[in-house]
Amino acid sequence: MNEIYFYGLPDCTTCQKALRRLDYHRVTNVKKRNIKEEPLSRAEVERLTTMLGGAENLFSRRSIKYRELGLRDKTLSDAEKLDLMTSDFTFLKRPILTAGGEAIAGFFEKEYDEFFRRK
Repeated sequence: MNEIYFYGLPDCTTCQKALRRLDYHRVTNVKKRNIKEEPLSRAEVERLTTMLGGAENLFSRRSIKYRELGLRDKTLSDAEKLDLMTSDFTFLKRPILTAGGEAIAGFFEKEYDEFFRRK
């Protein structure tokens, strides 16, 4: 299998569940990156959105800042979403998993299982 990259936060319970699912599939060659300590560049965010089929698929509406900024009532362009995701990691769905030119944002056990069946 190609190199696998896992972008997340060590204290995020969803990220921890996803890592346990990787263990379940005996995936060991994972390069982990703490997106708070090592933020993604604009180019990296753009690459991930392309892999995921658009900015909407990487953009998190669960962020506290999303509510604080009153973004619920606004229609954000893809460029605005990219700006937010680049400027603050909390706007990224997490975890993000990439391998072999494919990516998954967020964690759903069945989606991970299917992903590793294909790999």
